[in-house]
Amino acid sequence: MCSWFQVGSARRVTAQGSPRQHRVSAAAAAAAEMDSTSLEPSLYTVKAVFILDNDGNRLLSKYYDPELYPTMKEQKNFENNVFSKTHKADNEIAFLEGMTIVYKSSIDLFFYVVGSAQENELMLMSVLNCLFDSINHILRKNVERRCLLDNMEGIFLVVDEIIDGGVILESDSQQVLQKVNYRLMSEPAYGFVLFDYITGNLEAQTDRSQLL
Repeated sequence: MCSWFQVGSARRVTAQGSPRQHRVSAAAAAAAEMDSTSLEPSLYTVKAVFILDNDGNRLLSKYYDPELYPTMKEQKNFENNVFSKTHKADNEIAFLEGMTIVYKSSIDLFFYVVGSAQENELMLMSVLNCLFDSINHILRKNVERRCLLDNMEGIFLVVDEIIDGGVILESDSQQVLQKVNYRLMSEPAYGFVLFDYITGNLEAQTDRSQLL
């Protein structure tokens, strides 16, 4: 069974205020100060994140720069172009339409992180690795389409803990998992289920699943 907590409650947690919002403001202010001397100022270290299946179909996507592909049609055209260029390639980095794109695949999934042409590739790769490692842990190394779809609420929480508004909040997968668990602990039954999966406490997981 792929699911690690019942879908439906986690989305409510994201609407609550948290110290993370203050971290975002501070990070954005710092980014604005650093970018003030650059040729192309931007708060958006990460322009977009998306996950496609092995047919190029979108499973998840988040665009952080409102000026980058503002319509759904433009976004999907970009994703199709990226997929066409990368799905048979052996590289981990691609350059397309003025964007730097880092990516990796697993079974029937492709993970992409997009930055500007001037963006540090190692920084983007650290985001990609954190995203992949966090999802890999949550899905118990079953990083494939079916398990991903079974756990989409959790995957969105992971993305939100790594990136907010294009600003990188975290690049350590263990920290991301702990923060996701903390957010879910406001609804104990769901939070404990995720914690048991993270720690491998299968006995407790079975007992607590009866609370759902």
